[in-house]
Amino acid sequence: MTETINDKHLMQQLLKIGALLSNEKDIHHLFEIILQAAMDVTHADGGTLYRLTEDQKLRFELLHTRSKNVHLGGKSHLEIKIPPMSLVNAQGEPELAKVVCYAVNKDEAVNIPDAYNATGFDFSGTRAFDEHNNYRSQSFLTIPMKTLEGEIIGAMQLINASDPLTGLIIPFSTEAQEIVEALSSQLAVALTNRLLIDRLQELFESLIKLINQAIDDKSPYTGGHCNRVPELTLMLAEAANKCSAGPLKDFTINDEDRTELRIAGLLHDCGKISTPVHVVDKATKLETIFDRIEFVRLRAEMIRRDIELACLKNEITENDAQARLQGLQDDCAFLEKCNIGGEFMKDPDVERVQLMAEKYRWNDFSGQSRPFLTDDEVKNLTIRAGTLTGEERQIINHHIEMTIAMLEQLPWPRHLKNVPEYAGGHHEKMDGKGYPRGLKREDMSIQARCMGIADIFEALTAVDRPYKKGKTLSEALDILGKMKLGQHVDPDLFDVFIWDRVYEDYAKQFLNAEQIDTIDFEKIPGYNPPPENYYAQT
Repeated sequence: MTETINDKHLMQQLLKIGALLSNEKDIHHLFEIILQAAMDVTHADGGTLYRLTEDQKLRFELLHTRSKNVHLGGKSHLEIKIPPMSLVNAQGEPELAKVVCYAVNKDEAVNIPDAYNATGFDFSGTRAFDEHNNYRSQSFLTIPMKTLEGEIIGAMQLINASDPLTGLIIPFSTEAQEIVEALSSQLAVALTNRLLIDRLQELFESLIKLINQAIDDKSPYTGGHCNRVPELTLMLAEAANKCSAGPLKDFTINDEDRTELRIAGLLHDCGKISTPVHVVDKATKLETIFDRIEFVRLRAEMIRRDIELACLKNEITENDAQARLQGLQDDCAFLEKCNIGGEFMKDPDVERVQLMAEKYRWNDFSGQSRPFLTDDEVKNLTIRAGTLTGEERQIINHHIEMTIAMLEQLPWPRHLKNVPEYAGGHHEKMDGKGYPRGLKREDMSIQARCMGIADIFEALTAVDRPYKKGKTLSEALDILGKMKLGQHVDPDLFDVFIWDRVYEDYAKQFLNAEQIDTIDFEKIPGYNPPPENYYAQT
């Protein structure tokens, strides 16, 4: 190798480039690294990098001209307003007049000492560019970029090599060409690897979406939840990340952490894929595959008919019949209300349902007398809160065990290894009384605690649940504050949730206008005012 390129310096540069390429995740930055390196090694004034598109055109990715201080594309974020070049001409034949198209179509390097004296290529566009920009394009080196499998994925073109001692424009040497070919191969390999990683990531996230879609198809009331929880979790984590004072001042997250937390949020309820849909969607206390209140209504109609027949047969007086019919109507209205499960059920109401089971009797088709309500209907109608029996709640709760079991079976890469912990901890409580593992606050990551708050707040404000109305902001914050005092949610994250108005940012994106009401902080249970200068620090 001649003295024009120092062996030791070159080796150092190539090692540095190799290290950068192995660690770089941004494709556009990969282009910048290689093009700049090729220009540095060859002392080229200009460089252009092209990507081969699916429709067989060469798209400009980067364009540098150092003497003109031109830097377009890539990290400059300045658009290259030159249309892509087609690899075929107007006659449908391979385009060979343009040097970069020739290099790609022929799969060979093109080294031209002086473009103005070159034959076989059309440099009219180059001459026009030079005239317009007071420039002189002279030496050209064009190299096709190929993968290890030999697939061409683009091209690199360098312009105007210079003598490092005199600064005069010179042709690209054979050794310079070999180095640029090696660099373009490095870029092609790095780019192929990066694209493969990106496509695997896309495939993985698509599989996550398929799981959520499967859950959504089973229950349209949970699909929105699976998508909203990760959004709110990240909002809260970002707020905690900004804290420069207080208990959370040392908490930080980077882009990999954000990806990990978002994936955990998307998968936090994946275990619900095994939960029976009639339990997930149980909108009323008597609902199974359908709402069994219809059976109760049918029996009430039969009892009403029997009362009217008894009156017609003079077995009871008209006044007695009217009183019984009114009582039946009142009791049925009461059962209809109980079936909704919107209010906490008090002892007198529970007793009234239990007495009604035997208060009325009806005869089946065989003439056998039966109670108005079955034991199972009484059990369901006397659920104290909500619509689920203890057994059904256990079925629902089992989804988190399934989530953990499913996620722990996957071979997570290093940057996603915490997904099972983040996703599996959103039903734990700070006092250790949550499920499924009874973890305490100190046993849980901050990310898992963020998801716990997000899961609760989303559920409180969601408007797509069949068994309840979405709560207003003030109602949801009142409940969340009580949960802070009850050691259900992390107190420090609750404070950040309020101080940074994370709830407000979430509401603007996901809540209905009528849910967004005025918040009186002093009325929120467990509210602490922010420390002095908190907003200046964050």
